[in-house]
Amino acid sequence: MKNLYRPIESVIEDIKKETPNITTYRFRPKEPVTFEAGQFVELTVPGVGEAPFTPSSNPNVKDTLEITIMRVGMVTEALEQMKVGDTVGIRGPYGNGYNMKDFEGKEILIVGGGVGLAPLRSLILALFDDIDKYKKVSIRYGARTPDDIVYRDLLPVWEKKKNTEVLLTIDEPHPEWSGKVGVVTVLLDDLPLLTTVDVDKLPFTAENAVACACGPPIMLKFVNMVLLEKGFDPSNIYLSMERNMSCGLGKCGHCMLGEYFVCMDGPVMTAKQIEKFEDPF
Repeated sequence: MKNLYRPIESVIEDIKKETPNITTYRFRPKEPVTFEAGQFVELTVPGVGEAPFTPSSNPNVKDTLEITIMRVGMVTEALEQMKVGDTVGIRGPYGNGYNMKDFEGKEILIVGGGVGLAPLRSLILALFDDIDKYKKVSIRYGARTPDDIVYRDLLPVWEKKKNTEVLLTIDEPHPEWSGKVGVVTVLLDDLPLLTTVDVDKLPFTAENAVACACGPPIMLKFVNMVLLEKGFDPSNIYLSMERNMSCGLGKCGHCMLGEYFVCMDGPVMTAKQIEKFEDPF
């Protein structure tokens, strides 16, 4: 029987700086760690502690996994000091990811803010592997400044993929930025009301539109609000609700949301699941 508490020794194989405080690490576990897009793992820095992170790599790649991590606490500070060849522990995966079968034949809207694009990257790469199964993939991403944009080298590559568009914005005007300015919801302004217009002319329809969002809680709150106003079915709005997760096994109670344990019932949850809570974010 698998020991759910035992970390698998994993070697740091590559370290890539994405922004001044966000880094992508590639790990090679000594045993396979398979996951679905949206699931998470617990990463242990020996002698320091552990924390939950959602892999940012392609779930179809089995021998390595990547995690894009913002430096915000004790574990991430310790990880920042490590180098290629050092070892960490990884246990999991845990929680529920995206049901990719439900996405087939539909338009997929992906909305990310800041480091929130990292968990969505796993989903994006999985979609690209079977891009013909989906009508369209629209990636809309916002960052605080141009320097805070993650995957800067990948975004132009993604934009060239079949049936794919990439739209970007930054929060405030910047002398080095000529694109859209404003929080990420400005990238949703072009979505008309799905329930009141000629659906044949829409990039998305109420029946065929699926939205997936990840980012800071305040961003999720307003993205969810806008999508509901636009006519998205709450059962088709998938939100990454991972902010309060800790143990990963529903034991500590840190991530409780009503009757849900986010680490077990999420972290990917639909707007339908959380609509009864006054302020789930």
